[in-house]
Amino acid sequence: MFAASQVQAQTTPGHEAWLHQYNAAIKQAKAEHKPILMVFAGSDWCKPCILLNKEVWNTDTFTKYAKDNLVLLELDFPRFKKHQLPAEQVKHNEQLAERYNTEGLFPLVVLVDEDGKVISKTGYKTGGPEAYVQHLNKLLHH
Repeated sequence: MFAASQVQAQTTPGHEAWLHQYNAAIKQAKAEHKPILMVFAGSDWCKPCILLNKEVWNTDTFTKYAKDNLVLLELDFPRFKKHQLPAEQVKHNEQLAERYNTEGLFPLVVLVDEDGKVISKTGYKTGGPEAYVQHLNKLLHH
């Protein structure tokens, strides 16, 4: 019961579709034959991360696009104690950062295929959800 409430607490607002476990994302990506959008975010300290969340992730436009085209994986790195993730989740996120975010960029959006191979990397961009969806499509279909 406690673990479930911890997982729920870290879910991006309005996006129940966001996963927080890499293996679950890979499994879903293979089952649905979709790429994974993996986002490395600092939800309580990184201003561009917060803007990306507000301007893109938390919009109907992106939600509809993602539902049909992507598996979503959020990897949060909060700094404030009140937002602290369970130790197991922190370790999981750090291991993925060592593999996919060696530069330590925030936000970093990594598009990977169902085998975990990097397709492309990007970050925050202005222009709203429609422009971001177009940007993602270009990266996925280059």
